[in-house]
Amino acid sequence: MLVLLASAGIALLVSLLATPLFVRAFTRIGWGQFIRDDGPQTHHVKRGTPTMGGLVFITATLVGYFGGKLLGQDAPTLPALLILLLIVGMGAVGFVDDFLKISNQRSLGLGGWAKVAGQVVVSVLFGVLAITLPSHDGEPAVDAVISGVRDIAWLDLTAWGAIGGILFVLWILIMNVSASNAVNVTDGLDGLATGAVILSTMGYAFIAFWQFNQSCRAQGAGDGCYSVESPLDVATLAATLAGALIGFLWWNTSPAQIFMGDVGSLALGGALAGFAVMTDTHLLLLLVAGLPIIVTGSVIIQRAYFKATGGKRVFLMTPLHHHFELKGWAEVTIVVRFWIVGGLFVAAAIGLFYFEWALRAL
Repeated sequence: MLVLLASAGIALLVSLLATPLFVRAFTRIGWGQFIRDDGPQTHHVKRGTPTMGGLVFITATLVGYFGGKLLGQDAPTLPALLILLLIVGMGAVGFVDDFLKISNQRSLGLGGWAKVAGQVVVSVLFGVLAITLPSHDGEPAVDAVISGVRDIAWLDLTAWGAIGGILFVLWILIMNVSASNAVNVTDGLDGLATGAVILSTMGYAFIAFWQFNQSCRAQGAGDGCYSVESPLDVATLAATLAGALIGFLWWNTSPAQIFMGDVGSLALGGALAGFAVMTDTHLLLLLVAGLPIIVTGSVIIQRAYFKATGGKRVFLMTPLHHHFELKGWAEVTIVVRFWIVGGLFVAAAIGLFYFEWALRAL
């Protein structure tokens, strides 16, 4: 518990104090945001605002996690390291995308297929390592079983051998690409994605800590116990990322002095997918990341309806937050209300998680 608090505290301080330094450095070298011409006209005042701020909270998370481990003389665990691999790997894909946008001075960086290819490589590497590398007890970090709020017995792919392993890695790929792109689409207003992911990571910190307290390895564990690997360290990493994001939000809230960029949004989506995998709560991710999923769903609905009706629209503009901008809502109003919606989704996820445990523990 001491390591968890120390890691989160270090990450918050590093992010809070280092962000202004990154803002000045990025301004000096010209890493400014490029605004799309077909977006809301009010956003053109944001042109040139430093971007790629995801580098700040990724760095703060790494410093916080390993700094807390050093202070507590506690060794890092495989699940946490694999989630960090996913965060850094997805952040690297986003960095290339952001750098090309800045270099070419346009709102598009990597081509669609190139970005997906980078996400596929990182996802497959994470998935393969997760089901093959032995943890401290000699077993892999996760089993090839698709889960809801815990492993679903009839979706156990381990009995299928190598084919089951391939299918499970494909499932992780779908989760990661979906989550990373959902956060990426949500990152359209000052602080919107940052606040939403803070709520989600705090949700995972609670879930993982509860799994630690109800571990099947603990003496006297009941029928509702959990057999996930190193849940306390997963909770530590989730709290650390939340701390880093809180420090970043101080500077990212409206009017933002820095944007996270794709390096940040893709990394955060990868983090959410990683936490879902390591806590065996795959399908629960639909609720934990409920706000990004709704925002992304608005884009899918708009495009499908536009093609089906020959040019008609459901929303004034997508993603969904732009629809409310064009309806006259203030940016801060949209952000806060969307945070409330995101928080309700996270609360529902935690409630469902606890309700399932309570039924088993009766």
